Amino acid sequence: MAKLRGPHLGTPLTLLGSDRDALSRIDPAMIAPGEDARYLVTRAGEAAMTEEEDGSLHLALETEDPRRGAQQPLVLLGRRHGLRILAVEVLEPSPEIDDPGRDLRDLRRVAAMLDPADADLALTAVAMGAWHRSMRFCPLCGQGLEPEVGGWVLRCREDGTEHFPRTDAAVIMAVRDGQDRLLLARNANFRGRFHSVLAGFVEPGESLESAVAREVAEEVGLRVEEVEYVGSQPWPFPRSLMIGYRAWVPGPVELTLQEDEIAEARWFTRDELTAALAAEEVELPGTASLGRALIDDWYGGPAEV
Repeated sequence: MAKLRGPHLGTPLTLLGSDRDALSRIDPAMIAPGEDARYLVTRAGEAAMTEEEDGSLHLALETEDPRRGAQQPLVLLGRRHGLRILAVEVLEPSPEIDDPGRDLRDLRRVAAMLDPADADLALTAVAMGAWHRSMRFCPLCGQGLEPEVGGWVLRCREDGTEHFPRTDAAVIMAVRDGQDRLLLARNANFRGRFHSVLAGFVEPGESLESAVAREVAEEVGLRVEEVEYVGSQPWPFPRSLMIGYRAWVPGPVELTLQEDEIAEARWFTRDELTAALAAEEVELPGTASLGRALIDDWYGGPAEV
């Protein structure tokens, strides 16, 4: 699987997608059992995996439909090496689908350990699973929904209204000042020493660039004067698309924190961040995240001791 050319940071989750075979989704036979069908079980952000003796992880693709008659969503993810890859989201535990030998791993923790092809399938499966988990009933009338188009459409059984998967756009930005220092913050919901760059959801009717400026102004009281797009990344926990920017605040850099959102924020030089990491004063995002890629981009390489 190749990397796309473009202004991105090359994070583990920014890659050329696998063959989703979207035009075949309308064919009901694409989700029917068969020798060419492989199944990936997911559950609330977790995906079934196998761990090799060397510690490497791979998706555990099963050859038989794991539902065994249980009413669980089935989604056509696409094709790989001539095989149809289908995702099964476990909405409710049941004797039919439960398998004590199945190893479900939290994708947020292990995504960077997967090869790009596996990561792409797992991200899509988890994203679609989250959508099916949240869309049990029609939001307009409360009636049941029927999956169609390979699990990519849910149709209301009452009035036929179609519902499609939702993705929430969020900007994430590496804010720099006139001295090329980087702003890192600890969100009020973050654990102990965890710091990252600022981020926030895009509001209705708002451009991405305006969202960057607004979020920075709201959370730390700074005025952004320049932004530069650097890349995007799916983050389906449950349904975000992270859109990354560099942002500059050449003017006054005194911070005014939005206390219900930001518990702590400070500027770092590269030497100061190195020292803070060595002293275990700061913990950074994992290497699978766009937030970490933005930090490493400013740092000039992996920000680690």
